[in-house]
Amino acid sequence: MPMKQTDQWLQEHREELIASLQTLVRFPSTKGEPAPGAPFGPAIKDCLTAAMELAEQLGLTAKDLDGYVGYAEAGEGEEELGVLAHLDVVAPGNGWRFPPYEGFIEDGCIYGRGVMDDKGPAVAALFALAAVKHSGAKFRRRVRVLLGCDEESGWGCMDHYAKVEKLPDLAFSPDADYPLVNSEKGILQVHFAGQFPSQLQVKAGIKSNVVPDLAQAELPLSPEEVAPKLHHLPVTCEPSPAGCRLGIKGRSAHAAHPEQGDNALQAMLELLARLPLPQGDAEVAKLLHQAFARDIHGESLGIDVTDASGQTTCNVAMLDWDHTGIRDLCLDLRLPLGLDPQDIAQKIAKALAPAGLTLTDTRIQPGHFVPADSELVQALLRVYGDRTGQKDPKPLAIGGGTYARCIPNAVAFGCERPGLDNRIHQPNEFIPLDNLLDDACMMADAILALACQP
Repeated sequence: MPMKQTDQWLQEHREELIASLQTLVRFPSTKGEPAPGAPFGPAIKDCLTAAMELAEQLGLTAKDLDGYVGYAEAGEGEEELGVLAHLDVVAPGNGWRFPPYEGFIEDGCIYGRGVMDDKGPAVAALFALAAVKHSGAKFRRRVRVLLGCDEESGWGCMDHYAKVEKLPDLAFSPDADYPLVNSEKGILQVHFAGQFPSQLQVKAGIKSNVVPDLAQAELPLSPEEVAPKLHHLPVTCEPSPAGCRLGIKGRSAHAAHPEQGDNALQAMLELLARLPLPQGDAEVAKLLHQAFARDIHGESLGIDVTDASGQTTCNVAMLDWDHTGIRDLCLDLRLPLGLDPQDIAQKIAKALAPAGLTLTDTRIQPGHFVPADSELVQALLRVYGDRTGQKDPKPLAIGGGTYARCIPNAVAFGCERPGLDNRIHQPNEFIPLDNLLDDACMMADAILALACQP
């Protein structure tokens, strides 16, 4: 069987595809302080500029929308197909084998922050659209690849896009799993605080959607007082002017998959709960440990629920505790579609009230669902089945949040493969080079199926 024109074009441009991903990975595009023309910081703006230049080099029409989001497009028609990717990344964290912003290649894989989430899929989408355009296929819908810049934080990029542009009529986001995701759980992020005199300092967590891999504390206890209570915990303990300084290392993971991590903050609360702390601090530590234990589903909070869309997950994400009390405690929850996020927030608030904590902020992203028999879902499942040979692939439900939930008729399509842990939001994030090329071929097939004439 002769190779598809799009496959052939992408194979011929394989090295450019890889080099383009390396270029984008070298931008440390974590959210920073706003600057003129750079609402999410200069590093993200520079990455967006490089992506727009790449799109133009590929023969696509590109536009930067005020530094919030960019797009590359081709084709014609009244309706528009969107491909929704993002260029911002989470902080690299600790434990990398290679520099996280280099795009190092070893044994057929490229390593770096964002190679899988979501710069690799973003680059693959640009090359896929270019391949379709160069193939001479006749479009029946316009195709626009959106490159957001605030997916990992507040989604201000998509808010801005909706203000200045019409949303696509249908879309897919290469920011989750194959074969396809048509159901995304609701996302609830809650913050708590409480003032009280304290002799502790505790710091943990860098972002709400990342399982904390490091927790540190300074206590008015000597190392000798702490040592008998360490038990199995991986704790470092050294003298400090206040008494002793503790550190616990865990393992980071995406908040949607807390089972893949090891929460250092929950481990620290477990230790604090059994130490002979001053009375007020001891009471708060015990109440927090009682509320969270080492749970990942909110079991001790009484919010562990499972339905067809999945099971509750709860990431105890960040803690800032100093001599004035708890300045911020942040939880990130992924909720089955049958749960009301406001009800869950109030239930957690009631559980934490005895510790003197009050709810200070609530952020909700409603769940998202597209029927399995829709044109979009069925077409993409056929694309996946035809390319992989898998018979009768089924759509998935996940706890992650993708741009798909911004558009009623949108789903997530790729690029994580069953059985392969690409270490998203963890050290040593990677993507096999063959998979990167295959993702581009898969997206080209999807564009042909959804936006081109047979």
